[in-house]
Amino acid sequence: MHLSITLAATLCCLCLQQQADAFSTLPASSTYHYSSSSTTARNAFSFPNLFQSKDVRRSELKEQILSLASETKRGLTATEEQKEQMQILFAELEALNPTLNPLQKASVNGDWSLDYTTSDTILGKGGFPRIGPIIQNIDTTTLSAKNSETVQYVLFPVPRSISAELSPVNGKLTDVKFKRFQLGPIGFDAPDSFRGSLDITYLDQDVRLTRGDKGNIFVLTRM
Repeated sequence: MHLSITLAATLCCLCLQQQADAFSTLPASSTYHYSSSSTTARNAFSFPNLFQSKDVRRSELKEQILSLASETKRGLTATEEQKEQMQILFAELEALNPTLNPLQKASVNGDWSLDYTTSDTILGKGGFPRIGPIIQNIDTTTLSAKNSETVQYVLFPVPRSISAELSPVNGKLTDVKFKRFQLGPIGFDAPDSFRGSLDITYLDQDVRLTRGDKGNIFVLTRM
């Protein structure tokens, strides 16, 4: 019995820390290294066509970002070079954001699948693997959000989630107050100190880019 209680408490603590990171902006590194052997690197450092339309460039960037995200398994296996390449592509797509004040647009709402992040805790690096999609739901009509995923704890897949309350600061940045965690059948309220923020820096009908308050970047696609 004591072992079961200890295990449950440990898993709950892990859940608190890892789920909180999903909502948690430091500037991206300005120093990058070029490798002529990398197609993605060549694309990231290529000079843009001055006569190319923004729509065409957005499509190219999204394709490169999602390809790199898939290649690195959401960032889990990304090398330092690949991380730097993603930062470059991410920043360029941010600069072409077609949606002002995304938090005020209905298109931000709904379920989004996490395709890439720099957060090791969310990826489960060095810990229990994630199974299937990592989903974030946003509902600005109720100022709420929810992250959900399934984690393989040794032999057992366990669904877990965290709900949060949103407090918009402006049209793209919102503070986040975590409300309740769910780990399998166990639910518990989040400590009052568990807070974060979301800065939505790009939004279109298919892709959303977000920066968190812990310096992580997130690439999400609509489900």
